[in-house]
Amino acid sequence: MTRAVRRALGLATAGSLALMSPVLLAEETESAKALETVTVEAEALSIVTEGSDDYRVSRTSTATKLDLTPRETPQSVSTVTRAQIEDFKLHTLNDVLETTPGVTVERVETDRTYYSSRGFEISNLQVDGLRLPMPYNNVHGDIDTAVYDRVEVVRGATGLMSGSGNPAATVNFVRKRPTATPQVSVTGTLGSHDHRRLVLDVSGPLDDQGRVRGRLVASGLDTDSYLDRLHRERGVLYGVLEADLTDSTQLALGHTWQRNDTDGSMWGALPLYDSAGNPTDYDRSTSSAPDWSHWDTKTQRSFVELTQRLSEDWSLKGTVTHLDMLSDGEMLYIGNVPDASTGSIPATYVNADGDTVSSMTVSQYDRHLEQWVADIHAKGDVDLFERKHQLVLGTDWSQSRNQQVSLYGGAPDGIPDLDEWDGGYPQSETWYSDPDWTGDATIKQRSFYGTGKLDLAERWTAVVGARMSWLDTVGDQYGSSQDTTLDNELTPYAGLIYDLSDQASLYASYTEIFNPQTELDRSGQYLDPIEGASYELGLKADVFDGGADAALAVFRTEQNNVAQQDGKLNGRDVYKAADGITSEGVELTLAGELTPGWQASVGYTYLEIEDADGEATNTYIPRHQVRATTSYRPASLEALKVGARLRWQDDIERERDNADGKTRQDAYALVDLMASYDFSDRLTGSLNVNNVTDEKYLTSLKWDQGFYGAPRHVMASLTWSY
Repeated sequence: MTRAVRRALGLATAGSLALMSPVLLAEETESAKALETVTVEAEALSIVTEGSDDYRVSRTSTATKLDLTPRETPQSVSTVTRAQIEDFKLHTLNDVLETTPGVTVERVETDRTYYSSRGFEISNLQVDGLRLPMPYNNVHGDIDTAVYDRVEVVRGATGLMSGSGNPAATVNFVRKRPTATPQVSVTGTLGSHDHRRLVLDVSGPLDDQGRVRGRLVASGLDTDSYLDRLHRERGVLYGVLEADLTDSTQLALGHTWQRNDTDGSMWGALPLYDSAGNPTDYDRSTSSAPDWSHWDTKTQRSFVELTQRLSEDWSLKGTVTHLDMLSDGEMLYIGNVPDASTGSIPATYVNADGDTVSSMTVSQYDRHLEQWVADIHAKGDVDLFERKHQLVLGTDWSQSRNQQVSLYGGAPDGIPDLDEWDGGYPQSETWYSDPDWTGDATIKQRSFYGTGKLDLAERWTAVVGARMSWLDTVGDQYGSSQDTTLDNELTPYAGLIYDLSDQASLYASYTEIFNPQTELDRSGQYLDPIEGASYELGLKADVFDGGADAALAVFRTEQNNVAQQDGKLNGRDVYKAADGITSEGVELTLAGELTPGWQASVGYTYLEIEDADGEATNTYIPRHQVRATTSYRPASLEALKVGARLRWQDDIERERDNADGKTRQDAYALVDLMASYDFSDRLTGSLNVNNVTDEKYLTSLKWDQGFYGAPRHVMASLTWSY
């Protein structure tokens, strides 16, 4: 195993020995009984999914910070629970979101991924409900799921809790927390392409009274890939402590460390057509990465959280979190297409201006992203007009500094046919220019927000809220000024719910979000922010005797005030605000227990995306999509669990950037199968077979390059738990 993996597992082992005291291993002690007297609550975080087979959650707070059931939430919400993560070995964020209804994962490179929902790029993540902006709307490396209990996704505009961004969706990671009773688990996984993964998870009380609890999670990965020359190493370490300072006060401290080391990283991907415009059809293992390329990231995330019970109905919670991410890489970009007769890629090409330029670009890249986020809010119930209402009032503040340095250079050599290339390519420091491509920008945002669930009448409920934001950005990114200031930016939220019966409700909602712009108009003023809005009508119901949640949603999402070039003035580009993209569609979802032992999460999405002229746009996003996971544990053999996962999308296409015609990916379906067996109360084995039909498909057409997804592969796991 690598140094990063050994470090994570070594520290985890040391911490485990500290945790595994006689107090921890005692199954029945007076301390466990003492826990029953503690009155501190952790809001929706107390709803955990680990330890059960459930494919749904009873409550969620991602959309509004209110603790609402799915039927009480007037937006489309999906949750990937711990059972789904473990059943189908969803070890990364990409794996989770590829399972989530209404979300498209754009794997444009091996180590850079975009996500979209309802036709727009997802630009906001949350951890335990705290917003974490995503610079450039993408994720570098993999986010490991070993430390999370579940992942919740709210689709549509989410400005109430996210502040600025796109009207796509917000993804909320909910961390695992210490448990009131001791537990230990170790899971080892072996798979195709020398896949090796080990996860250790230890949790429980640390004192005789059980008022101090801890948890330690460590994960190590070392794996090759179906792609030539690609090798990944990942180490994760997460520790958290909770302490009941009084019967009404709880303090939590936590830290997550993760390192991704990737060799054979692709910058860009494979050419999708040749010099004659013919589609390329490389082997699935083909890579455009030289043997010296790499992209490494190290992420550290810390938080402190204080929860104070003010009364029986009210609590106050304050959280501060800090993110520090370092990234460095060296890669090769292929900026040309292969010769139609030989398959080789020339070292130069003639651009649109008639100049001969290098088609092989090398780059050294360094990045430092640092974020601080603080939030304090009060939550409670109010009795008014003989009805009980739930309110949240809060304020938050964030600062995000993104520093980047890129060194570029033109490389002199071409590349033979990629199917035959072994990755050998010269490397020289003399090719690189001075680091004049740099970026250093800081974004500060502060907000006040309030939300309420109002019990209007016997069958009528309203969920309303608003956020007032102030945003200030200073600095530049790669020569483009980022200096902007926004004051008193109001973001409303409104939802109305009518209970048709005790099991079904109709709802309507209107939500907004805004996104600052740095383009200038003819008067030299910055354009107003892009306005994103979502309209949604739907029906939600408790079905299968209350064991599952079903929903039908019809939505419209739009952007306005989008910058559009308006000629030049005094030699500089100027812009005007114009209508942007509009998407409309339908979503059907079902999640929960259909019959005893049978769990399912199913979603179908139909989507239309048009530009301001009414023409279809973003055609790389599928218009029809199905996401489904299911598992069954037979009553006659409860030790056995079997399941399947389906990911289907219709055909997609994109206009070629440098040639006539379109690149097309036909509709395809990916089928994964799983089976697990409990050999005893302590030992469980499982087998997963992914892409059982060995489908060949491109992972994305977002860019004019792409690469193929994984062929059929197998993983076998063994878990010991106490």
